[in-house]
Order: sequence, then structure tokens, then C-alpha cells
Amino acid sequence: MKTLNEIKQIREEKRKELDLRVNLKANTREKHILVCHGTGCTSSKSPKIIEKFRKIIEEKNIQNVRVVQTGCFGLCAKGPIVIIRPEDTFYAMVKPEDCEEIINTHILEGKIVERLLCKDIDNSIVQRLDELNFYKKQKRIALKNCGIIDPENIDEYIAFDGYKALEKVLFEMTPDEVINEVTESGLRGRGGAGFPTGKKWYFTKIAEGDQKYVVCNADEGDPGAFMDRSILEGDPHCVIEAMMIAGYAIGANKGYIYVRAEYPIAVHRFQTAINQAKEYGILGKKIFGTDFDFDLEVRLGAGAFVCGEETALLESIEGRSGRPRIKPPFPANVGLWGKPTLINNVETYANITKIILNGAKWYSSIGTEKSKGTKVFALGGNVVNVGLVEVPMGTTLREIVFDIGGGIPDGHEFKAAQTGGPSGGCIPKEHLDTPIDYESLTQIGSMMGSGGLIVMDDSKCMVNLAKFYLGFTVDESCGKCTPCRIGTKRMLEILEKITEGEATLEDLEKLENLAKTIQKASVCGLGQTAPNPVLSTMKYFKDEYLAHINNKKCPAKECKALLCLSINSEKCKKCGLCAKNCPVGAIKGDREHGYEIDENICIKCGACQKNCHFSAIS
Repeated sequence: MKTLNEIKQIREEKRKELDLRVNLKANTREKHILVCHGTGCTSSKSPKIIEKFRKIIEEKNIQNVRVVQTGCFGLCAKGPIVIIRPEDTFYAMVKPEDCEEIINTHILEGKIVERLLCKDIDNSIVQRLDELNFYKKQKRIALKNCGIIDPENIDEYIAFDGYKALEKVLFEMTPDEVINEVTESGLRGRGGAGFPTGKKWYFTKIAEGDQKYVVCNADEGDPGAFMDRSILEGDPHCVIEAMMIAGYAIGANKGYIYVRAEYPIAVHRFQTAINQAKEYGILGKKIFGTDFDFDLEVRLGAGAFVCGEETALLESIEGRSGRPRIKPPFPANVGLWGKPTLINNVETYANITKIILNGAKWYSSIGTEKSKGTKVFALGGNVVNVGLVEVPMGTTLREIVFDIGGGIPDGHEFKAAQTGGPSGGCIPKEHLDTPIDYESLTQIGSMMGSGGLIVMDDSKCMVNLAKFYLGFTVDESCGKCTPCRIGTKRMLEILEKITEGEATLEDLEKLENLAKTIQKASVCGLGQTAPNPVLSTMKYFKDEYLAHINNKKCPAKECKALLCLSINSEKCKKCGLCAKNCPVGAIKGDREHGYEIDENICIKCGACQKNCHFSAIS
């Protein structure tokens, strides 16, 4: 148990010790080797890198060097990442066998290991993190501590103003003043809908109830999305502190975080953070000697996408099947166990402490008129710099894809970007200069969503993409309402007919009518937004749908059923590689007479094309 004065002392002393993490001109002989220990780098052996560094340092009895596990640095395409502070040297794609060289050359001799330096998008070699184009247009607020602190060390969080915002609200602000500050900041829910956060807090505060709850939605289900996971892995205490502030503001003494069980590192770190906060007396009774009590529990989800919908999430926490409730009443009035409940997602909470400490005017000065602050995106797909990006609202799609993401690899061209996952829509190249904010994305038929941003190049079929997302929705539908349960299935069947060359123009008309009906008639947001990928691709890529239906051709050559492979005898060098690599023996002939593809056997896997060095197969 720590008193408030002891917490303040930890903050002061520990910050001096960790100053070199943020002060690149720190006058110190001490060095910190920061190693990313997020999920992505963990899968590439970063735990072994940490272990190897520590073992070498111990064996060589090296003083004033500390190895620190951190959360995600963001540039996942270059992981595992190692950064040495205070000089801020950035080493990319490090392997356990590189540790010895880094220690001997960099730590002991003071020289840079040049072969491990990061290559930027212009092919220049970059020595420091802040020199990378990937970071130049970013502004890290929600991700501020990720990649800087050890997420399993509460003292490090405290050193970087951790629990200072909680102290401020408990001793200097009334609940109404807290809600007013959040309201005036302009923060909107980062889970997808963009509902004003302060308004949601206010509605829950004024709701009548002898018990109220604060809930964190960490059920991140969009394919390719990992924003919330990275925050929980890299800075779990910021979510705990924000939930406590929310509890104080609305009059709740109990909180739950609902996180998918497929996030074992995030779950472990959040539970560790809870345990540490309880040990310090930050969570529990009479917090900081006041009358404020707050407790927090982790509840695991089984991976159902529909549980990202707030009322389905509540059903799951209560021990029932995750199916959405009819609204109204809304959770602010009738939520968990029938009591008023505040629900925000991880990224929304990650902004709260910064707003309290820096003020509403500071936060509202960032972003656009109606979309304030920053937004975290999981940038993936056909882009050079796959990773985690946080940019001010209003940053254009072009800036994210090309200036931060490094553009499209392998000589391909940008075709579209999908925002909002299965609930969002495709943004074509003519809208590359669209500002990324709630209103602008809605106007062009997409949505912000929770922050997944998947980039597609010119090799991707938009009809097949719509089929993929709709197939995901069909699998994840809870089945409660007929429009979603049956309607999306019928839509998927039509898309399958189109990609197999068996559809008619009448099917296309039926597909559009079904989509609009499902939007209007579904009970929850999952069903209401399920048709978005189909409608947006039909709007911007209608020619591809018509090519599949009228010409029985897939312009992107991605739909296998519409492929008709043949060997160009003039280009063919009769090397036999195509026949050798065909998995079903569909290519007949010999090196003397040449080769032909038997269409009755061919499974259209594309192995022959990939192995032909003369572009003779098309």
C-alpha cells in the first residue's frame, strides 16, 4: 500500500532515472536497450532477444546498461525492433544472433552496427527513430507511452505522469467538471460510431440507479485490426486510470474490461497492471485517502465478432450468449445487470488522462472542426510499412498510405483502401485526398470503424473482397434477427454466383435491393453495416461486377472459376518448369513438342504462372 506522497515520490525519482527515454540529449553514461515485446515482434522471437541481451550483459558484467521490454513501436514491418537510448539508435529486423554484435560494437565500442539500421521508404539508411518518414506525420497521444515504458512496471507508468490525472480529478475537480472537460475536448468514441464521449458519460451520470458500472470494450474483432491490443500490451495502466476517472465522474465503483481471449499478452499485462494497482492501493477502497472506491475485473470473450456490439458484450459478461439487445433502452440507463453502465473502447479511454492533464482546449485544437484529436489505425495489406499509425483527424488517406505507409510494394498501383473492416467500405483512388474523419468517410460511403485500414493494390478483385467480408459477417452473425441471419447468407450466395461466372444482371439488382433492406431492418450495428463493403464496391467498381457477369472474366484474375490458363507457344521455351510444378498434373507434353494445359484437370491454382520465367502462361 502506497500513500499519495509515496506515489508522488516514485514519480519524481523514477522520472529522473528514465529521463534518457525521452531526452535524447540526456547527459548520462547509462543506456537502455528497448526491445519491442508486442505480439508481432514476440512472434519473431523478441523474448529470446531480450533474454540474450540480459545474458550477455550479465556474463560480461557490463554496468549501466538496462534491457527493457516495451509495447509496440508501431513500425511492425521492421520488427523485431531494438532501440538504444539516449542516442535513439533504431535497429530493425533484429535476430537473437545479432545481440552479441550489438553489445560488443554499440555498447562497448560506441560504434553503430550499420547492417542493422533501418532502410527508409526512399532507400536511405536511417539511424534514429525520429528520422523515419513513418513517424514524421504522426502524433502519438493514445500511443504516447507505447514503446517507451515497460508495461509490466507500474513505477515506470507513474514516472510518466501515471495516475496524476486521477489525483487531479479526486482533489481538484467535481464529477460534473470532469464530464464537462471531456465534453469540451470533442472526444468521440473510437469504437466506430463516433458518439460524443462526454455526452455518453453525462447520460450515465444522470441515470437513476443504486449501482453503476464502467465497462471497457476490448473485443477487437475486425480482420487486421490490432489498435486496442497494442495499447493494452504497451500501456495498460492508462486504461485503468481512465476507467477510474470515468467511475468517479458517473458515480460507479466497479469496472469490467471485456477482452478477447485470443490476446494472451494483452490479458496478462492488463491483469498484471490491475494486481500492481491494487498492491499500491490505487485500486480498491479509499483511493488516495478519499471516499472514492473502485475495483476492476477482466472478463474474457470467446472471439465472437458480434460481442463488439455493446449490448451483446453486456450479455456475454452476464454469462449468456452474446446477442444484441433491442435499443432503447440504452446501456446508459439499463446496462449490466439492469444497472446504468458506461461503455467505451480501449482507444477512447487511452485519450482521457491526456485530456485531463493538458486540458480540453489542447485536445480540441487537434483534428478537424467535428472530429477532434487523433485516430489510431492498424495499417495493413498491400503497403510497404505495415504497422500501427496514430495521426491527427483530417490527415488524408494519401498521406497515410504513401507518406507514412511508404506506398504500394512490388511495382503495383493503389486500387482501394477498406476502412471500418466488415462494417466499412472501399475508398477508391479518386478519393485518396479525402480527410480521414467521421463525416468525410461517411460521405463517400465508408466509415471510421475502430481503425482497421487495409490497402489493396491493382491485383485485387473488388467483388472477391466484398465476398470475403460478407462471408466473415455470415460466419459471425449471432442469428437473432432474420435480416442478418438469412439476408446476408442470400447476399453471399449471389456474390459466389458472380465470382463463379454464373450470375445474371437480375442477380446484381437483387443483391443491391437485399443490401438496402438489411441495412434498414437488422437489429444491431453488425447487420445494419454488413452490406457496406458490397454497396461501396458496387458504387466504385461496378465495371468489375459487370465484367464478371457479362464477360465471365475477372479483370484482376483473382477469381479462380473465371480463369482460363493457356500457354503461349511463341513465348514458351519448353523448359518444363510449369509441368514440374503443377500439383495435379494438368500440364501435358514434353520438351521436344511443347506443353499444353488440360482445362478438365486444371484447378487454376496459378502455380504454373508463378514458376514460368518467360511470362508464357496467361
